[in-house]
Amino acid sequence: MISHDDFMQVDIRVGTITRAEPFPEARKPAIKLWVDFGGDIGEKRSSAQITRHYSPEGLVGLQVLAVVNFPPRQIGKVLSEVLVLGVPDADGEVVLIGPGHAVPDGGRMF
Repeated sequence: MISHDDFMQVDIRVGTITRAEPFPEARKPAIKLWVDFGGDIGEKRSSAQITRHYSPEGLVGLQVLAVVNFPPRQIGKVLSEVLVLGVPDADGEVVLIGPGHAVPDGGRMF
């Protein structure tokens, strides 16, 4: 069990995918993402193994939730600055998490 204060240390924000490209150099099939969180956070890069349900061109404009306060992580040639969140489908493939309605970029999950 963790405390509410522990949970609040994880900064989860909504952002809009502004750009997405194939990431053929990745060990597992992945897509490079640029996500705009607006305001002080701005645009951040990430890599996600989401090729089963998503194509790069279909991701642009999609709002997603991401952890924005983890340290950057080098994934191949991409410096991943945020962790885009998803849940597994029945086959274990990633389905991205996002708001059910359009919301302002940068909003913090609570």
